[in-house]
Amino acid sequence: MSRLRPASRLLRWFPVLVLQFTLIVLHVALPTALRAQTAASQVTTGVIVGRIVEALTEAPIAGATVRVLDQDVAVQSDAAGRFPLRGVRQGIVTLDIRRLGYAPVRRGDIAVSPAKPAEVTITLQPIDQQLEQVTVRPEAFPALRPSSTPVSTQTYDAEEVRRQPGAQEDVLRAVSIAPGVGVTSAARNDLVVRGGAPFENLFVVDNIEVPNINHFGSQGSTGGPISLINIRFVESAALSAGGFGARYGDRTSSATTITLREGNTERLAGEVNVAATQFGAVLEGPIGRKASFFANVRQSYLDLLFKAIGLSFIPAYTDATAKAVWRPTSRDAFSVLTIGARGTVSFDNSTDSARVNNSQVLAPVQDQYFSGLTWKRLLPRGVVTTTLGRTWTRFVTAQRDSLLQPIFENRSTEGENSLRSDLTWVMRRGLELEAGSQLRYASTLRYDATLAGFTRRDEGGVPQPLRVDTAFTAWRQANYAQASWQALPRLRVSGGLRSDWYGFLNNAWRLSPRGNVAYRASESTTLTLAGGRYWQAPSYIWLVGDAGNAERLQPFRADQLVAGVTRVVGSDLKLQFEVYGKRYADFPARLYRPQAVLSPSGFDDATTDIPFGLEPLTSRGTGQVFGAEAFAQKKFGATPWYGQARGSWNRTSFTGLDGVDRPGAFDTPVLANVVLGWRPNARWEVATRVRAASGLRYTPFRESGTLAGTLDFTQYLSDRLPTFFAADLRIDRRFILGNRQLIAFLDLQNVSNRNNVGAPQWNPRRRVAEFNEGAGLLPSIGLNFEF
Repeated sequence: MSRLRPASRLLRWFPVLVLQFTLIVLHVALPTALRAQTAASQVTTGVIVGRIVEALTEAPIAGATVRVLDQDVAVQSDAAGRFPLRGVRQGIVTLDIRRLGYAPVRRGDIAVSPAKPAEVTITLQPIDQQLEQVTVRPEAFPALRPSSTPVSTQTYDAEEVRRQPGAQEDVLRAVSIAPGVGVTSAARNDLVVRGGAPFENLFVVDNIEVPNINHFGSQGSTGGPISLINIRFVESAALSAGGFGARYGDRTSSATTITLREGNTERLAGEVNVAATQFGAVLEGPIGRKASFFANVRQSYLDLLFKAIGLSFIPAYTDATAKAVWRPTSRDAFSVLTIGARGTVSFDNSTDSARVNNSQVLAPVQDQYFSGLTWKRLLPRGVVTTTLGRTWTRFVTAQRDSLLQPIFENRSTEGENSLRSDLTWVMRRGLELEAGSQLRYASTLRYDATLAGFTRRDEGGVPQPLRVDTAFTAWRQANYAQASWQALPRLRVSGGLRSDWYGFLNNAWRLSPRGNVAYRASESTTLTLAGGRYWQAPSYIWLVGDAGNAERLQPFRADQLVAGVTRVVGSDLKLQFEVYGKRYADFPARLYRPQAVLSPSGFDDATTDIPFGLEPLTSRGTGQVFGAEAFAQKKFGATPWYGQARGSWNRTSFTGLDGVDRPGAFDTPVLANVVLGWRPNARWEVATRVRAASGLRYTPFRESGTLAGTLDFTQYLSDRLPTFFAADLRIDRRFILGNRQLIAFLDLQNVSNRNNVGAPQWNPRRRVAEFNEGAGLLPSIGLNFEF
């Protein structure tokens, strides 16, 4: 039989609520919008303002010609690299940028409206004299990838992130369409990249390394239900699935860099938006002549909806974002960013049935923020970027049984300060150097946790309750250098070395050599090869799961090799094929579960398995991943179509303390998705996304005896869930209301109405394991009013 978790049961009510709300909004708002649009139909132009800089040194480029395709609008950049394009027809436009001595570029998907100026930053790649014969036409894709992300990297701009069907206004769900990326469940945004666990992923937001960018994020990992980053502030998001350069470290799987835009410099503007789960407001504009800002506050209203229909599981969250940028001189730029959030979960335990249901839910309450101050200084032949950062999270996590007695309680705080400086220097034509240093000090690491013995049994089934109350600090430091050399007209070689020191792990010191080669076989075809060693420290909370963990755990590593071929067809179509392999060593293995290595994602129920690595661990696990990926991407350009398609095949296996090689927890041999969008005019846009994946593996429950209701690790990951399949549909409509704009969208998640099955959960009343069903069709709407 199948059953729904409390969180999943909520979703069965959700389509009804959202559909009713949609009909009300459409009935009230759209007639008004249509009348206003008819009266203001003559207002059809907007403004694009931006900067043009060199791709490597970020120096401003003067005299570049910026032209709007299919419109008679063009301008040249000034000495500061800035340009204003006025009188641009409303809609989604493409810019053509050219400057003598630089590779021409086409930048598409720029949303223009009379409501507020569109702000963009364009990077141009200098043309080496040796390369002029092979780099002659404007392309939507860079001719050369940065040495920090030379392979396996996809970059999505603001519109591509915003309009993603089924993304639920979540930047992580939006980039999950990249090659090699899977998810653990439809209800979460944990990214599984080429078989790696979610805790192996690095996230960098405006040069700040953030351990988790989610509301209700999983402690010690990187996923959660929904991102706390407002998708409207994302200028670009780039996900590198492997083979990245020496700049990024302390992660063994992927690196995702999220760049937030600047506030517009033309005039004060704002937005008010309502989505299916939240509402918010944005204010942005100039500060004098040399600075700009934006600020945003969002509030969920799920608690109001759930209370209104009498549900017992009540989540709520709030977040706020503020960023300011100041350019006092042509060579200096200062920026400050702060994002803070609070998430709470409460329960209605007024009935016996509600208490039983709630007893299987681990409730997180989190307060968190991250902040950074960045100084960017342009040099005669390079740029130095220095960032002082701070991340902080307080976790209050609890789970109680049906008698409201504690099963698991965790009160912990993790706060870390960081200082990093990165230098990019052009030593001579065709030879560049990247180097940097980073110091991190975790000044606040406090853990007060209690875990009942029946949820934490050893290999023999004996309960091993946990009680820990401790605090410590942690230092770590990293240095790196990477040189890139244009060895031949068509051959580029890059090599680097990274060192990481972990003071809190018995002063462990690790070296990571990295390298890559790119060969342009023709004007449109590039062959690539990249590889290296990648080290990662265990998460802080793992160190307190047992008295011996701090001694037994050491940094674990993955050796990676990636080979591929990329072909650009025309100016806006890219075809890519890659093969890859990863080999793990010193991976955290579980002493109480000798068949398994540590591979958590999210924890909905602490009674199912030991949560958050709070158990004896040792660095003796090994593993390997190998696979192949095919990818095609069509950017929005001369035709009204855009989209991408990707398919991948891979196998993942790990070996625990028993020495048996088994499939990994995130072994999904087949991953595939297709995204297709159509813009027939400036007002309408329709997009669809289709996803399919092999079901994840799971461990069955014991269903008899004294250990009934516990996972049977003698059959560890022996079964596989059914194939996952979902199709999403999104429709956007833009309304011009004088000098304002209203964007309305309808997002139909899982239009195939397929109830994808999740891992089983033990039913204590019926004493059987029951599969968790996902929600079927889930409609939601969004309204964004710009003024």
